[in-house]
Amino acid sequence: MMDTEGIKPSIGAASKIDDNRHYVELSKTPIQFEPFSKVTNVFFDDSNRQVFCVRSGGATGVVVKGPDEKTNINFRMEDRGDVISIKFSLDLRILAIQRSQKSVEFVNFFDGIDVLEYSQSCKGKSTKIIGFCWTSINEIVFITDHGIEFYEVIPEKRTLRSLKTHSVSVHWFVWMPDSAILLLASGSLGNIIHPFQFKGNVFKLPKFEVDMPVVPKPPKLCLLERDVTMANLFGKTYIVVLRHQPKTAGSVGAEIVLYQLQKEAPAKKTDVLRLDMSGRFAINIVDNLVIVHHQASKTSMIFDINLTGESDGFVTYHRPVVAPKPIKPLKLRRKPVLSGNADAAEIHCELYSHNWIVFQPNIVIDAKLGFLWYVHIDLEPIVAMIEDKYLLIRFLLQRTECKMHILLVCKSMLSPEQRTPLSVIAKIFNKLNEVYQNYMVSENKNQVVVDQSDMYTHVFSRFIENKVQKTDIHYKFIVAVLIEYIRSANVNQIQVQHYLYELVINTLVRHGCFYQLHQFLQYHVLSDSKPIACLLLSLESVYPPAHQLALDMLKRLNTANDEIVEVLLSKHQLLPALRFIRSVGYTDSQHVSARKFLEAAMMTRDNMLFYTVFKFFEQRNIKMRGHPKFQPGEHCEPYVSHFQALFGAEAFTQISSA
Repeated sequence: MMDTEGIKPSIGAASKIDDNRHYVELSKTPIQFEPFSKVTNVFFDDSNRQVFCVRSGGATGVVVKGPDEKTNINFRMEDRGDVISIKFSLDLRILAIQRSQKSVEFVNFFDGIDVLEYSQSCKGKSTKIIGFCWTSINEIVFITDHGIEFYEVIPEKRTLRSLKTHSVSVHWFVWMPDSAILLLASGSLGNIIHPFQFKGNVFKLPKFEVDMPVVPKPPKLCLLERDVTMANLFGKTYIVVLRHQPKTAGSVGAEIVLYQLQKEAPAKKTDVLRLDMSGRFAINIVDNLVIVHHQASKTSMIFDINLTGESDGFVTYHRPVVAPKPIKPLKLRRKPVLSGNADAAEIHCELYSHNWIVFQPNIVIDAKLGFLWYVHIDLEPIVAMIEDKYLLIRFLLQRTECKMHILLVCKSMLSPEQRTPLSVIAKIFNKLNEVYQNYMVSENKNQVVVDQSDMYTHVFSRFIENKVQKTDIHYKFIVAVLIEYIRSANVNQIQVQHYLYELVINTLVRHGCFYQLHQFLQYHVLSDSKPIACLLLSLESVYPPAHQLALDMLKRLNTANDEIVEVLLSKHQLLPALRFIRSVGYTDSQHVSARKFLEAAMMTRDNMLFYTVFKFFEQRNIKMRGHPKFQPGEHCEPYVSHFQALFGAEAFTQISSA
């Protein structure tokens, strides 16, 4: 038999596939184990993700298969009766075995299996052990029909020490290893839930009541273990309850109710997943998605509680993200477990088999075939199924492996075939930049983000290709899209990188839209920067006003004085350059090279201009050093000689003396 702790309902037979869009898949390399048989019992430990194959009570061997080599263990143990449950401690050093409803046996695994077992009985003559869970390396909790018993296991002394007990009538329990949370069900209907959390100690959280659509008369147990599980969704813990609706004319089918677990208050009903079907269901959690497998339709559906649903102000009601689809068909080849024959025989894998048992978060086991799969989500078919691009981007942003899908969606939006409205594109840009900004200020860096570099490389590069390939993307659309992205970045307080501005400028220049470029610069749609100013300077030959626009931009930056001087020098505008130096207080600066100015002035062959420039720097020398002479390191000797040749040594001396 299969250990039923945490098991969800088994589900129906295989289906005929008429659609190739399968967004739910089973792992291509499943874990293979010896199938359930008359001599072999199969158990699953959801804490260590280990399958136990116990042959003849362990006398002829126990084979343990886990997710890696470290968790694969083989051993033998004495047959002391039928095994009810078997689990390793979290460090795999202690084995716990339940063979009766009164006690649990323990075996140490330090250097191989210990021949001496030790045991712990539950408290009370009438008490029965329903199950047990390892809560930490050396701590274990017994769940009984009278409550819980919390123990410390001391392997060196082969004994256990009682730490804490809590009394409550228990019908069944659900354990969530990832969060170390235990749910106990009590009450005549089984709908009074008592949560406990184990963090070095036992913390009792406020109990709460699960709503029941129908209360039988007389009252009887109607909320069953198979209809309850737990899930971590977007960093919060939820109790997930499958609620079957009564069969009436107005019935909308079953639904899944999510109760968010809280520390200081009872769990709060927050979300309802409407299935619009009846029958038997099983639940997995993958990538913050709730996957619901349905027996009768032989399909699976996905829900994302972070997407907007219908709300009554208290509870949000959700529909499936996309239409239900079957799990992707797969082929299996079984390698013989016991035989030495290396040939692997192909076997038929019945999807949605009655033999399937589902564990959290994403495990499916077929004990009859002897396979364990992990459930995965393929995003590509979902991308093709969601027509609303804004909804699609919001959905993808919640997934872990989504970046390239998002970029491909953004790129496709800009194609002439898509004709995506600019208003939708703007909303998507806003969402991407909002997520990026939140990521930058948040300590949680697990969120997938799309930044400017991603967009430029994978999306806006299409506009550069447009120049070469001459596709049908109109340049006005290109500019509008780029301006929308820049606007969105600014709204979200993200500094826009210069290469986006350059793409706008180059597009406008290529199509002769100089007036629009002038306006963008004048009204600061394109922000000031040195790279943009340099680009404008390079455009002077095709648009002469670009030179002055660049100078104005550099002046506004107030950090580009050296660049402005260099630009003016390159244009032989020596007097404007000197006036600029004086206006920004650069007169005394050593950064301004007298040699460069004197050389440029001499090359103009304008003697009076050379005279003016020479006297400017002579005055600077007097102000800085108290005399008119240039320093040897300034290398101005040729220009001093030139000045003397033009105006005479006497004039030079008189002028210098003056």
